[in-house]
Amino acid sequence: MNVIILAFFLVSILSSIVGSICGIGGGVIIKPVLDAVGIMSVSSISFLSGCTVLAMSIVSVYKNLRAGKVKLNVKIATALAVGAAAGGVAGKAMFQGLKDAVGDENLVGMVQAIVLIAITLGTLIYTVLKNRIKTKQCDQIWLCLVIGLLLGIMSSFLGIGGGPINLVVLAYFFSMSTKEAALSSLYIIMFSQITSLIQTLGTGTVPEVKISYFLVMVIGGIAGGMIGSKVNKKIDEENVNKLFIGLMAVIIGINIYNAVKFGIV
Repeated sequence: MNVIILAFFLVSILSSIVGSICGIGGGVIIKPVLDAVGIMSVSSISFLSGCTVLAMSIVSVYKNLRAGKVKLNVKIATALAVGAAAGGVAGKAMFQGLKDAVGDENLVGMVQAIVLIAITLGTLIYTVLKNRIKTKQCDQIWLCLVIGLLLGIMSSFLGIGGGPINLVVLAYFFSMSTKEAALSSLYIIMFSQITSLIQTLGTGTVPEVKISYFLVMVIGGIAGGMIGSKVNKKIDEENVNKLFIGLMAVIIGINIYNAVKFGIV
């Protein structure tokens, strides 16, 4: 049991450190890794992943804003966050609806893994080619709300709390730098995960989770957010991009394994 708790803590803190640096939240790492281990149900893993990411994002946003080294367009980020919060509710309902309809968590896990492969692969391709892609500078509030809504739906349905798709959308539609996109992404993730957690508690759909697993993962999320914020101040954007690209390749590999595993089980 102690080994499992230690493993959960290491997964949560390492994922949160990288998630804080890159702005991907960490859930895109936590979810497929725990799925691959197969210790808990898909619902339990999604819940733990979301709570860990929420803890990390709150700490990271606070530390980054306090440091003041990376700017945040509050108007655009808040509109995106409000949309993402609404999307989080819709995404959670979609997940619960699919789970109830198919009655097979392995099938749900396989769907999540396949969608994650597609999103992560698309993100990887965009990141490698982004210097050749002409970006846009959107500032319409209604468009920010719509984009945030779609991001919230995807992150909540997949149980990743945000993920790499945020960075691509922020870079393409709003011409944000890597670090600005990372901070804005964490800001959006924070809002969507707060809403998702409130919905889960309010509807009484909290899955069965051992309190020890919950505590060590949230602690790992908080510690990872603090460490990641400090590293983010010292690392340049080129190295952030390299870390992000390497991470996407690893995540694709894990999700391919999960898609095959869930399909066989």
